[in-house]
Amino acid sequence: MLAGIHHVAVICSDYARSRRFYAEVLALPVIREVYREERSSWKCDLDAGNAQIELFSFPDPPPRPSRPEAQGLRHLAFVVDDLDGAVRRLTGLGVDCEEVRVDPYTDRRFTFFADPDGLPLELYEA
Repeated sequence: MLAGIHHVAVICSDYARSRRFYAEVLALPVIREVYREERSSWKCDLDAGNAQIELFSFPDPPPRPSRPEAQGLRHLAFVVDDLDGAVRRLTGLGVDCEEVRVDPYTDRRFTFFADPDGLPLELYEA
């Protein structure tokens, strides 16, 4: 029945800052960007490989607790071929990454970092 994930939607506290982070720091290509006058909201669709990330701006969105271990979406993971290279690139752009760990069940390496709103993101080595 399900064929995959189409998109993940993120409401940003500062749209311009988040757009720069996802499009420039994470280097996700912009598919389209529109301003929705009736909602006073920007929407940017980004190509994340087999899925899209939708960034939204809304006037005064309420904060959502994300840590520690709050209910809801825990994190968004991106697959990378070269974890060490990806970490070097991010840290070179001022993004703090946690220590690289190894999943004891899959033997795959991974690390966590955060977007500008503190949403937890993961790099998972293929």
